[in-house]
Amino acid sequence: MPSQYRPQILGWIGDLDKGTKYITGADDRLLYANDNYCAFIRKTKSDQIFYLCISLSLSISLIFIIPLVIYLLTWLPLKSIDSIVPFILLLIVIICFILALYLMIPECYQNLFTRRGSPIIFNRKTGKVYVNESYFFNFKSLRNPLTFFHPNKKRIKEYDWAHLQGVAIHNFSPYSLVSIILMVCKPHSHKTIDHIMLDPARNGIGSYLVWGWVNNFMCANDLISLNDGIYKWEQETQFKKDIIKGQGWPDWMVEAFNATSQKELADIKHKYNVKP
Repeated sequence: MPSQYRPQILGWIGDLDKGTKYITGADDRLLYANDNYCAFIRKTKSDQIFYLCISLSLSISLIFIIPLVIYLLTWLPLKSIDSIVPFILLLIVIICFILALYLMIPECYQNLFTRRGSPIIFNRKTGKVYVNESYFFNFKSLRNPLTFFHPNKKRIKEYDWAHLQGVAIHNFSPYSLVSIILMVCKPHSHKTIDHIMLDPARNGIGSYLVWGWVNNFMCANDLISLNDGIYKWEQETQFKKDIIKGQGWPDWMVEAFNATSQKELADIKHKYNVKP
C-alpha cells in the first residue's frame, strides 16, 4: 500500500501514526527536555565526520574526473559506426558523473555546515516545532544549482505539529538503514509542501525511538522522563549556552521555546514584531 502523502517519497517504507503506542526510551539524540519543550540532535558528530569524508572525497574526485572524461571524449573520432559506440558510452558516463556530483555537493555542504547537531525543538504547550538548519539538510534531491554557490544558506522556520506527519524510508543500502522524515502537509490535506529530517539513517528499532519519544512528549504521556536527555531539566541555561547561543536562532524563537500557551506565543511575536 503506497503512502497517503503526495507526492510519493522515494524509498517509502510506511506512514507513521501519531499517538503513544510506539516503543520509546531514553535515546542519545535527546538533548534536553522540560515541561514545555524538548530538543533532539539530528546529526551526531561521528556520523557527520564519516559522511563528510565520503562526500568530500567523492566530490573532489568527480571534479577532477569529469573534465578528464570530457577531454577524452573530444579525442574520439566519429568517422565510423565503431567509434560512435564508445562515444555514446563515454557520454553516458559523463552524465552519470555530473548527476553524482549534483548529489554529492549538497551532502558535503550539509555535513560541513551543520552546527551542533542541528537540533529540532518541539513545544507541546503551543504545538509548535522549530528548526534552524543548513538549507542542504532538507530532504530533497531537486535543487537550483545556483544554491550551490551559497553553502552557508540556512532555513529557520516555525511549523505546526498538527501539520507534520511521520514517514519511514530506507536508503537502499546493504545495511537496511531507516530514516524518519516529517512530511509538512497543507492543513487538512495529504499534500506535502516541505520535508524535515527528524532522524537520519539508523538500524532497526532504533530508527523509531525518536519518533516514539516525541509522540509521547507531545501527548504529555507520563511514560517518558524529562531527565532522559544529555542535559537534565534544571540545566536549561547551560543547554542554551552550549547548543543554541551563537547559532543564528532569532531571539523571539528562543523565547518561544518556553511559551506555555498560544496567547503567550502571540505576545512574544508581537513583542518582537514577528509577522505571521
